[in-house]
Amino acid sequence: MGEEFQELDIQKILANEGVNNMHCPNCHEEGTKVIDSRPIENGTAIRRRRSCPNCGFRFTTFERLERQPLLVIKKDGNRQEFSREKLLRGLVRSAEKRPVAIEQLEDMTREIESEIRQTGKREIPSEVIGEMVMDRLPNVDEISYIRYASVYRDFKDASVFLKEIEELKKKQQTETEGQTSFDFGEEEPND
Repeated sequence: MGEEFQELDIQKILANEGVNNMHCPNCHEEGTKVIDSRPIENGTAIRRRRSCPNCGFRFTTFERLERQPLLVIKKDGNRQEFSREKLLRGLVRSAEKRPVAIEQLEDMTREIESEIRQTGKREIPSEVIGEMVMDRLPNVDEISYIRYASVYRDFKDASVFLKEIEELKKKQQTETEGQTSFDFGEEEPND
């Protein structure tokens, strides 16, 4: 019943094509008209195109579900609010000049935030977020993965860089053999 109620509410909201009290950012007139509404981000937000009847200016607004703040515990123990935009900027920087669509990075960012929020925890260590990125990024672009890892793991010299590449190769090899474990220890001898 709750889902039906929610769906009805969303349909009522989307059907609201009338004038409302949103102020025009151009002329500051009150009473802009909604000319188009559509759900975005898997139904968790609504994008509205609006028009000012006074000056004709068109603009876009977004409605998003207000969520409880999620705090990230940094390596030094300080806490700061989780920022989807900051995570996305880091991913974009790692994929710079690579054949990676921004949509892939946005999807990854949304998936990570959703997974974190589904835990119900209000605080999460930055290392957990970093590992979530490190688990997903090789499937998008290996070079982006190495770039991200070089910052995330704070590579000090080429030997650490080469070790990360070897670990990536091992991971790929175990995945092609049908295993998805992350065992980077000593190889056991065959009996």
